[in-house]
Amino acid sequence: MHNPDRVNVSIDGKYQFSLDISQITDLGVRVGRELDDDELAVLETESQFGKLYSRALEYCLMRPHSVREVRDYLYRKTLRTKYKTRQGEVREKEGYSPTLATRVLEKLQQKRYVDDEQFARWWVETRNRTKGTSLRKLSNELRAKGVEMQIVEEVLAASDRADTDELQKLIAKKRTRYPDDTKLIQYLARQGFRYDDIAQALRGSDEFTA
Repeated sequence: MHNPDRVNVSIDGKYQFSLDISQITDLGVRVGRELDDDELAVLETESQFGKLYSRALEYCLMRPHSVREVRDYLYRKTLRTKYKTRQGEVREKEGYSPTLATRVLEKLQQKRYVDDEQFARWWVETRNRTKGTSLRKLSNELRAKGVEMQIVEEVLAASDRADTDELQKLIAKKRTRYPDDTKLIQYLARQGFRYDDIAQALRGSDEFTA
């Protein structure tokens, strides 16, 4: 399917590559311009950069991602992949160059499409709001996403989430599954909640039989 945001570039009447509309202007591409081999190589590289940036941007706009997630996504794009032709033949396609992947990530960060602090705030604000999630578990999840501990601590400190409130949500949701207090306490502890907070939450709900 033709991408309306990209323009096909032909050399001597033969399709060569495509460029984003913005690249056409930035790179000074115009009808009738003569190119030497070096200039042609630069434009072909920029064509690949534009394609990879467009795909990475779509990935970022699906939902916020951490820097590590986007870096991993771009790494996968540098690998050789297999595909089938219309005739059913299996062929291999070269991946994008690591240098282009690095450039794409840098541009995404410059444009603030990728920002670990913004990602951490989004994660904390949306993660299991209705079910209940401990701050310790949120911290572990963000660290697993590659977010630095300093950012994690600052975002959690600024959040209005509290383990006492999150516990009440989880107790209400899981009480029927764990009618025995001991098993319920063990489950809540595995979710990262402190025993003292668990005991207080259960007492507050008149459900604790210690």
